[in-house]
Amino acid sequence: MKHDPMETTADDVWYPPPGELKLASDEVHLWRGSLNWPARYIRDFQDLLSPDELSRAERFRFQKDRQRFLVTRGLLRIILSRYLGSEPGQLCFAYNSHGKPALIPSSAPRTLSFNLSHAHGLLLVAITQNRQVGIDVEYTRAPLPDVEQIAERFFSVEEKQTLRALPPNERHQVFFRCWTCKEAYLKARGEGLSLSLDRLAVALIPGEPAPLLRVQGAPQETRRWSLRELIPAPGYVATLAVEGGGWRLACWHYARSLQREAQPSQPLDLSL
Repeated sequence: MKHDPMETTADDVWYPPPGELKLASDEVHLWRGSLNWPARYIRDFQDLLSPDELSRAERFRFQKDRQRFLVTRGLLRIILSRYLGSEPGQLCFAYNSHGKPALIPSSAPRTLSFNLSHAHGLLLVAITQNRQVGIDVEYTRAPLPDVEQIAERFFSVEEKQTLRALPPNERHQVFFRCWTCKEAYLKARGEGLSLSLDRLAVALIPGEPAPLLRVQGAPQETRRWSLRELIPAPGYVATLAVEGGGWRLACWHYARSLQREAQPSQPLDLSL
């Protein structure tokens, strides 16, 4: 039986978005949505995309991956357009040398920073202004038998020591916590994996937040960034990396707003 990723038991509460979205300078908005849409809606998402996005979609070998790319980019455009008062199809994106997208100012009347991540049919989009942001989500129920080997290659000395000291039944979850922290931080910086994962370390104390402990060659980074761990749905773990402190988080669930906009003839199946 397919499970519904929207049946959340996390501490963070996900609300339907308000009709008028306001994003203050001290706020971070995090959106959650499913990538599993009925085939009859895929064309609507596809019609929003630019030629270069459509070209990227065609490179996927499998139809499921191609459709999820179309939904991902379509949802991103629709979400951003709600803040900008623009048509989703009119937005234009630029990409840095590591592939991080940003809005081209001429297509957006407001300057927004955003980042997105998806795993196993679940999409997260983080949006801020006047500060950088990164998000990473992983599906923890997928078999990963070589956790220790991956950690030996990509984790810092401190992280590997912490992982080895844990009971075997706890290592899998802590591994994903560590991985999402690293990925979210690197995505916020816009550097991808150009910075080796073992050059940064996060604290891994079960049941406690994972602050950034060290970035090799850049000691000021631990004060510049704040990390927030989340469980966006059962079986998933995510980390949000935000530049600076003193920010508030609002979590929006996408499905209902899109149902109103699309006016489907029957409820959407958002199960994975």
